Amino acid sequence: MVHGKWSAGDYVFNIVNYTVLLLLVLACIYPFYYIFIYSISDAKAASTGMSVTFLPVQVTLRNYMEVFKIEGMAQAALISVLRTGIGTAATVLCSGFFAYLVTKPLYFRKAIYRMTIITMYFSPGLIPVYLTMRMYHLYNNFWVYIVPGLVSAYYVILIKTFIEQLPASLEESAMLDGAGAITIFSRIIFPLSMPIIATIAVFVAVGHWNSWFDNYIYVQPKELTTLQLKLYQMLRAASAQAEKAIQATGPLAHEETSITPMAIRMTVTMVVTLPILFVYPFMQRYFVKGIMMGAIKG
Repeated sequence: MVHGKWSAGDYVFNIVNYTVLLLLVLACIYPFYYIFIYSISDAKAASTGMSVTFLPVQVTLRNYMEVFKIEGMAQAALISVLRTGIGTAATVLCSGFFAYLVTKPLYFRKAIYRMTIITMYFSPGLIPVYLTMRMYHLYNNFWVYIVPGLVSAYYVILIKTFIEQLPASLEESAMLDGAGAITIFSRIIFPLSMPIIATIAVFVAVGHWNSWFDNYIYVQPKELTTLQLKLYQMLRAASAQAEKAIQATGPLAHEETSITPMAIRMTVTMVVTLPILFVYPFMQRYFVKGIMMGAIKG
């Protein structure tokens, strides 16, 4: 292209380029769109041959009504919200302060930091972790969702790398004014590290919101059940009931059910995904900047 004039080759290149990019965008968006339109389609109609491709079939909210009618759903949602909120704040603060400390000239600083990094490569296994949770009285305790993830080696690396890029003169000025480590971290380092903090907060929040296996292993009381485990149990129960009905009386009995396992699966996926999708746009402006600046050097 010369002086604003496009040649035939430029037109061909742009057409091909935009076409490929559009196909990539559709490939990323369509799976989620399909899950949404299936979740608002009539379960019986969708399971008996009517195609759910680009538009929902017999739009209804019955699938969501069935899911939210589960006993204990409100309590499970509250536990998941509390776990996500408290767990995210605690992990960000603890990992952030630990990362700040290992940037200072402390005794055995390198040894402590290296021991932290080693935990990324070796896992003790399920049985030792289970016994540890019982020994610390975290079994059947809400804090089993929070305490094990207070400090993450991966997040420590990102925050430490980000902090090391900040001007040292800021801390020196604060120290001359008599500020201590906690004051410097809370009033200077933490606010300036907001890009990487917001990035990590997104990672941690998604992990807490989607987690259900620790609930399955360590927590038995129903009042501490998370939303994800509750929905997982419903999905398994619906699938087992549908399979039992088919084996007992044939396919026609399954057709009479008001909601199918596939409809439950799609609806559950929407329920557990939408809250995170609503949170992400508020963190997006920090996300790319934080992950790039936190990974410039190791």
